This record gives sequence, structure tokens and C-alpha cells, in this order.
Amino acid sequence: MEMHEFDLEYGEIIGIDEAGRGPLAGPVVAAAVKIKNIVPEFEMINDSKKLTEKKREALYDVIMENCYVGVGVVGAETIDEINILNATFLAMRRAIEEVKDKGAEWELALVDGNHKIRKYEGEQLPVIKGDGKSLSIAAASIIAKVTRDRMMVEQGREFPNYLFEKHKGYGTKAHREAILENGPCKYHRMSFLGTILKPTLF
Repeated sequence: MEMHEFDLEYGEIIGIDEAGRGPLAGPVVAAAVKIKNIVPEFEMINDSKKLTEKKREALYDVIMENCYVGVGVVGAETIDEINILNATFLAMRRAIEEVKDKGAEWELALVDGNHKIRKYEGEQLPVIKGDGKSLSIAAASIIAKVTRDRMMVEQGREFPNYLFEKHKGYGTKAHREAILENGPCKYHRMSFLGTILKPTLF
């Protein structure tokens, strides 16, 4: 299992990833994962974007059963206040706190991407395309994605006009049209909607 071997090179680690930096609506969600048991199902783990929704849902349960898992959520209002990059770091710090509260211990945090987490005091290493290299980061990417998708389905029930359950808040044609037709709702990131809501000049 190459991805697990990658992790072993770094000793006691947690993997951290996020979902939802780009959408026009909904929260940004981060997950931190410390693996407890290696099980055969982990062979199927990959970058969450390369897995079907059905596979992600199945692996979510396997990861929750065999890992220490922390999740951090930052909503649209805070994203607008502090910007999406800072909101992502905040979600990651919240995920780390939660996994720590569950009794996980580690020496190094492997973080997907090319940024270190601001205001995190521990040792950390950014790993570009880490969700395709590290088992822990890939597991975190699945937890973050499934958690966020479930939240968007709930928000879609509350505001059916926007079809959040279909596009998960991303800027699809249908979503943009729904915003123009209905205006934004409380789950929209106003700082992301400038070009859509800008008055048309004739």
C-alpha cells in the first residue's frame, strides 16, 4: 500500500485536508485523520475527487471506525469576514483540536496543498497533491468531502430553489441562474457573488 508507506516515512503523523474552498455557497470543511488500524478496505482510498459518491460514503464509515477523526466547519458568514484562505486554516485548526480531544497523538501534521496552516503551533509539512500520495490525507479528504456534501443536502432541503443537493454549492449554470432569479440565501458567500450580482450595463 504505497500511500501508507508514504506516511510511514514521516513517523507519527496526522493527515489534513479540506473540501469546499471554491463553491459560491456553503461552508468550508476540514478533516484531520490519525490512522489507528490498517484494514484491507484502505486499498480503495484515493483522492476523494477520484471516487464515486457511493465509494466515498462506504469508505467514510471504514475511516470513522479505524481512525481518530476530527472535523472543522466554517460557515459562509465567517468566510466573508476573514476570507476563504483564513477560513480554511480556521477549519483545519478546529479539526486538529477535535482529533486531539479524541486522544490522538502525533509528531507531524501532513497538510494537503502548498500552504502551512497559519497559527498552528505544531510541526507541519505541506504536501502538494497530498491526497494522491498520503493515506492519511486521502482519508481526511474523504471525511471532509462526505461531511460537506451531507451538509449541502440538508441546506438544499431548507432552500430547495437552489438545488444545493445537486451541485453542492459550486458555480454551475443552474446555480448561477437560481441566484439571479431568487437572490442569495444565508448560505451564500457574498464575497464570491460579485460578478454574478453586478448590475448588467446596457
